[in-house]
Amino acid sequence: MANMINLTINNIPVSVEEGSTILEAARKLSIRIPTLCNHDDLCVAGNCRVCVVEQIGNRTLQAACATPVRENMQILTNSMMVMQARKTIIELLLSEHNADCTKCYKNGNCELQDLSNEYRTGNQIYIDLVPSKHYTIDQSSPSLIKDDSKCIRCQRCVRTCSELQAVSALSAAYKGAGMKISSFYDRPMHEVVCTNCGQCINRCPTGALTERNYIDEVWNAIYDPTKHVVVQTAPAVRVALGEELGYDPGARVTGKLVTALRRLGFDSVLDTDFTADLTIMEEGTELLTRLKKVLVDKDTSAALPMFTSCSPGWIKFIEHTFPELLPHLSTCKSPQQMFGALAKTYYAQKKGINPKDIVSVSIMPCTAKKFEATRPEMRDSGFQDVDYVLTTRELAIMIKQAGIEFMKLDDEDYDRFMGESSGAGVIFGATGGVMEAALRTAYEIVTGREVPFGNLNITPVRGMEGIKEAEVKIENVKPEWSFLEGVTLKVAIAHGLANAKRLMTAIRDGKVQYHFVEIMACPGGCLGGGGQPIPTNLEIRKKRAEAIYAEDENLPIRKSHENPEVLQIYQEFLGEPLSHTSHELLHTHYVPRKRY
Repeated sequence: MANMINLTINNIPVSVEEGSTILEAARKLSIRIPTLCNHDDLCVAGNCRVCVVEQIGNRTLQAACATPVRENMQILTNSMMVMQARKTIIELLLSEHNADCTKCYKNGNCELQDLSNEYRTGNQIYIDLVPSKHYTIDQSSPSLIKDDSKCIRCQRCVRTCSELQAVSALSAAYKGAGMKISSFYDRPMHEVVCTNCGQCINRCPTGALTERNYIDEVWNAIYDPTKHVVVQTAPAVRVALGEELGYDPGARVTGKLVTALRRLGFDSVLDTDFTADLTIMEEGTELLTRLKKVLVDKDTSAALPMFTSCSPGWIKFIEHTFPELLPHLSTCKSPQQMFGALAKTYYAQKKGINPKDIVSVSIMPCTAKKFEATRPEMRDSGFQDVDYVLTTRELAIMIKQAGIEFMKLDDEDYDRFMGESSGAGVIFGATGGVMEAALRTAYEIVTGREVPFGNLNITPVRGMEGIKEAEVKIENVKPEWSFLEGVTLKVAIAHGLANAKRLMTAIRDGKVQYHFVEIMACPGGCLGGGGQPIPTNLEIRKKRAEAIYAEDENLPIRKSHENPEVLQIYQEFLGEPLSHTSHELLHTHYVPRKRY
């Protein structure tokens, strides 16, 4: 049992575990200490000094987030010295900050703005240094914008990029007054190793890092009478959108989401979960094909383990960091891109619409999807398959702009025809979800029976552990799958690119062996994506995951291969999984990239 430390905060006694910080001890007493550099997902920093407190008997103020508690400490969090120091620190930050708050994308959700209001910093006493700083705004990326004029150098983004994601596209460069957050010797963001995951955006306390906004382009398409605008919504959006519109974290708002999209003026409201089910059909067949080549044909060119390819942040990461492992990637496109390709081929054909008149919009929890949509590989329909990607946050802005009272909306269903989905498609939004969906289908295809887990819930692949492993023994198979009799299928799951790097290194070095591996770039999977509502932390991600699994259990169809619309598209258009048509539209390849 951990040793307990006794101290007082504002003359109130409290006991906390040894190693706790003053900040954590104060939270136990429901005392809020403001901070800008601290974040629950990141290590201790103590950079901003906004969290300073007074320790009786110590002449200097202490950073609460970085100072461990000691026995009999006496801490004051709101003494005159502390209050004046915090106000001075905030005013110094504002002196170098481009405070165009009314025009800023983060207006209303900016931690610096909140503290400025809280400490009433209207009487600025320091010289405005913004004009002399020669700040730059980097808009080179299709996913994010980096505005140095709004950066307070808290380094949350640096720690996110290096510790949480193991990418290191951002770093603290130069010294003293010239110190700034730099992208590899000040190269534009689109030229560096950035995976476009957007986790830096989710942790930036100001408007220094924001997603690239495509709201106006989508409004223009909706108002254009010559365009037919189709929208698809990712599984993780329905369990997070509510946070921007009055609900608590973890609220399931699927029906209201559909209603709101219709009221915004989209011509067809469809579900990315449909192509998530389609992905399982293609990816599951691809895995079984690779297993046959290795186990029966002894074909060493069939790379195992096979890696999932749904997460565009993960795809760009492996292109930069582990290019030698690219043959292990599934050739399947992500569900977003499968949907985009089908919207301008199968959907256009069925609706009798010229594909040049279709505008394909997707609502995603992910900023990397904006980059993915622009990749040259994603034009197999003869056009850019997905025209515009909006984050969950951008959709919330559109709903507010349209004056829609979201909480009062009735629930409606997705349009039929590329709108039907299974519970397996829904759980794509959580880490382990793609693996669980694939196992539900692959096991039943091979054995004719459901997976040997209660109520289809494959709990070993669920949860927020950084790396998970599971085994499924395949027994009593159908005659055509006899080569799999007695095989123990070994799988692994990782979320967050730091965990992905650890797992990939172990696989590359031959320290572990698996058949199938799922990787998601973001913590918690898509539900923790870079385009989701802010703030985010582990508890919020857990609530979103609970909502996703509840959505799955409440659906009448829970296996991808039982989705009638998926069966219909194979019968009418694709033929069968891995057919020539499906290869042309639903599969792709990726290429190595340099580190810079």
